[in-house]
Amino acid sequence: MKPGPYFFAWCDEAERGDAFAAALPALVARGSYISVRMGSDVDRSVNFVDEAVAMIRAHFGRTDAETYFAMELDDRRTFYGHYRCFTGKSERLKPRGPIHMVPASAADILPLELYPALGSGPRSVEAEAELAWHIVLDDLEDLLLRLCAPDASRRVSTGGCTSAWTWLAPVSMCATYHANAGDIARDLALSWVSLHDGESVSRIAGLPAEELRARVEAAPAGARVVPTDKSGRSIPLSRETVLKALAMPCSALIEALIAAADVPDEAWRAAEPRAEEIHNLTVQARARGEGFTRGGGSLTWVELTGEHVYFLVDHARFHVRRLPNGGILLATHPYRTLWPLWSDALFALGLMP
Repeated sequence: MKPGPYFFAWCDEAERGDAFAAALPALVARGSYISVRMGSDVDRSVNFVDEAVAMIRAHFGRTDAETYFAMELDDRRTFYGHYRCFTGKSERLKPRGPIHMVPASAADILPLELYPALGSGPRSVEAEAELAWHIVLDDLEDLLLRLCAPDASRRVSTGGCTSAWTWLAPVSMCATYHANAGDIARDLALSWVSLHDGESVSRIAGLPAEELRARVEAAPAGARVVPTDKSGRSIPLSRETVLKALAMPCSALIEALIAAADVPDEAWRAAEPRAEEIHNLTVQARARGEGFTRGGGSLTWVELTGEHVYFLVDHARFHVRRLPNGGILLATHPYRTLWPLWSDALFALGLMP
């Protein structure tokens, strides 16, 4: 398995083939060939999305679907990736999706180098890391929405992204999506059931709210789990906190998440002026048609090192995005998880002990 980031989507089994086919045109780069494999039924490469969609609709259900093709990002960068859809039978045997996508190389989404215009100012690892955050977050959100919400059907009810190869507890992901913003508390309930009961999120993502609540209530009073926080902190999530959050109006949870995301920490704020300066200088240089030239020019090669990674792990900002379709998306850099955002919001609401 490749190192990710991995994108996941869940929808009802009866609509899974349609959801998979609907996202294909939104993902395939113009002019790309599409390799389609469906068990022993299909193993072909085609040049037209419609042809690939027809094959998927004709055979999915009897077998899984796997495709491979080039995708294009907003800045015209292209990369190859795997896009797969698994039947209910496959998911029951080994939960892997049921719909998921992964770039062929992690560097396609998580660049290992930048080419900024630094001007006369000093190098700043923190500012460079913030620039990388902006690039990655834009691409991550774009791809997750193309996967989960390529049209107005809202077939996909939830999805997410993580640097891990499997669908983690939602609060341990770097991004989650809900077609209905009112379902935001499901991230907590799914996380609890996954971490406490050892359930695969891929298998429980579609459980009714009442069943999820019952699973949480069934745990012993005072029970706790500890979601992944890559910065090394151990902030537990209690059964009682989850139940209180499920009982709250979703609007209160969303407002608390937005408020928490809108307040970056001191280290991030301190680096923002230099990051903005570098960004503006880079935009100006590219507007003049400048490219990177070794030994000259205003653009500089910057290799992202462990220092950049550690800064993002500890300080990367969060983004809470209300969507026109009535949905909601939470996101941060894949080097971080959403649990610090959730814990800050829950503390602010007085729900954490």
